[in-house]
Formats: sequence, C-alpha cells, structure tokens
Amino acid sequence: MKSIVITGCNRGIGLGLVKYLVKDKISPKYVMVTCRNLQNAKELQEIADANKNVHVLQLEVDKPETFDNFAKDIEAIVKEDGLNVLFNNAGYSPKSTRINFVKAEQMMETFSINAVGPLMLTKALLPILKRAATINKDKPLGIERSVVINMSSYLGSISMNNQGGLYPYRCSKAALNMITTSLSIDLKPDGILVTSVHPGWVKTTMGGPNAPLDVDICSKRIIQLLKTLNEDHNGQFYSYEGHKIDW
Repeated sequence: MKSIVITGCNRGIGLGLVKYLVKDKISPKYVMVTCRNLQNAKELQEIADANKNVHVLQLEVDKPETFDNFAKDIEAIVKEDGLNVLFNNAGYSPKSTRINFVKAEQMMETFSINAVGPLMLTKALLPILKRAATINKDKPLGIERSVVINMSSYLGSISMNNQGGLYPYRCSKAALNMITTSLSIDLKPDGILVTSVHPGWVKTTMGGPNAPLDVDICSKRIIQLLKTLNEDHNGQFYSYEGHKIDW
C-alpha cells in the first residue's frame, strides 16, 4: 500500500488510524488525511510535522461540489502512482433516537454525510483509484492494488436491528452498505475492491465514555484487517475483528 486517503481524522477512529499508520513498520508513502477545519486539527498537524509522508487536507464530506478540486489535490500528491486505498471514515450521528423525536432535517443531514458523501467522493477519486489498480494489475484484489473501505456500523444491519430507534444513523449506514454492494459490482472489472467495516463500539465522541473498546485497539485491528483483504471480502460487511456481519 503506497497511498491511502482517510476522511474525518481530526479525532476518534480517524485520528487513531493515522497514529497507527505512521508507527507501522511499512508506513505508506502517502498518508493523506482530512478534517473539516484545519485550524482545529492541532494534533493532526503535529503528526504531519513529524512525518513527511502525512498530508493534511481540508474536506467537508457534505459538500460534494468541492470534491473535484480535492481529487486534483490528491492527484498532485500521488501523481502516476494513483491511489491504493480510499477509507471513507467520516461520519455523523444526531442525538435523536425514537420516532417521536426524529426530524426530517436530521435524516437529510445524516444521509448527506454518511451515505451521499462517501459515494460522491469515491466517484471523484475513481480515476486515481483506477490508475493504481491498473499499474498493479499483476497483484490480487487488495490494498496493493486498489480498495475502497466504507466505515459502516452493525447499527446499519437490518437483520440485527432488534431495538429500533436511531433512525438517521441506522438508515444512513444501511444505505452506505447498499452503496458498498453496488460499488463492489461496478468496480470489480477495474480491479477495485469495496467493502464495509464495523469498527466496534469505541470510546469516541460518538461512541461515548461507556464504550468497551479503546481507539488504539480498534485502529490496530482495522489496519490488520485491511492488510488481509482479498477477493472474498469484496462487497461484504466485516467487523474490525474480521468477522462477517449479516446485512
């Protein structure tokens, strides 16, 4: 894996993934990470200052009109190598849980960030992903070739929903899983693997302090999972531990 783009890296799992990658024995040549506000990303900027392979870029995943320019910025960094991995990590969950409190605006905003954004960003970066897949066509499907990872959640699993509620988040992640399935079919001829990953219940701003899983452990296992991805993972839904999850 020469190059990776990870969205939503100012805090939480995104930041954890960056910290793990720069410590990895074989750190990617280009680690391109995004945040909504560069001025608020102090820790991320410090990592970039200490690691020349880390590039911090501004991106708001609910503003697809900016994606073409973002793609040009990525292309200027990776050049002829193309992009090996796009990790659509940025996500959002509003506070509302039950039917009596859900609002249409919350549904639309959450869909925009959790489903529409990853799809349109993948579309914008597709030529660069295809370039890496073509250059490395002698390699099997996986991170040495070209991969799109969509950070989903078991809360988006229809078959596992036995508690209801959480309408914006559940529905947006279910939509993201469908996007994963369609992309996996459409992009397989180009040598691009697409899969959804559930990160576990993690101690983050979104997960809350009662979550049982630390960011460091979650990040380590997700990167380990990335390294094992092969054709069997294409169009599937996996936990951070590598277990297949039902749709």
